[in-house]
Amino acid sequence: MTTAKPKGRTGGRGRPSKSVGVDLKEAILDSAEGLFARHGFYGVTTRQVASEAGVDTALIHYYFGAKRELFDAVLLRRAEILNRDRAEAMTAYEAAHPGTMTAEGIIAAFVDPLIERAHSGGQGWKNYCALVAQVNNTPAWGGETMHRFFDPVVHQLVETLKRALPDAELPDLYWCYQFLTGSMMLTVSETGRIDQLSDGQCHSSDLDAARQRLYAYCAAGFEAVVRRPRI
Repeated sequence: MTTAKPKGRTGGRGRPSKSVGVDLKEAILDSAEGLFARHGFYGVTTRQVASEAGVDTALIHYYFGAKRELFDAVLLRRAEILNRDRAEAMTAYEAAHPGTMTAEGIIAAFVDPLIERAHSGGQGWKNYCALVAQVNNTPAWGGETMHRFFDPVVHQLVETLKRALPDAELPDLYWCYQFLTGSMMLTVSETGRIDQLSDGQCHSSDLDAARQRLYAYCAAGFEAVVRRPRI
């Protein structure tokens, strides 16, 4: 396959040099991320991504392969960062609170890295949050995609919650995580829905106000489910 030569230095056989290649790959990923966030997987073509990034379509295939591989690369890039931050935050919280962990503290450690990235990480992270929210609600392949990218850190969350709530049954914790992830992703999507619903009293872009309430809300749900009478 013949690839288009980007402007700038190139390596052997017409391939982009390492430094140029890194910049081009990031430009492609940034462009794809924004387009997928706005239009979804099926609403975007590799030609559109190439046009947005200012590269030849062949370069996308050279670096990433087909559109699905490009989509997966977009998800993986920030998932690796987010998963690391979450794992470290939960480990640090547990180490700092031996025997005194709370559901709210654990949930804050898990969710806050995402909220902080959405709050201060720039448009790229906002695009990523919107994209993951879409994937999380895609019946055809969303569950399988979330499984591949996020399951280990979610299992760490559930296991940590189990240590803090020893009477909890694992099915309850997994159901509560299902509810937690819905609340979390709607929050970071910043859809503007609450702005209209509250007649301007609340703003979806006010993530500081959201997180003050989100962690308490979700923790109370976990605790209520654990305490509920068994039928």
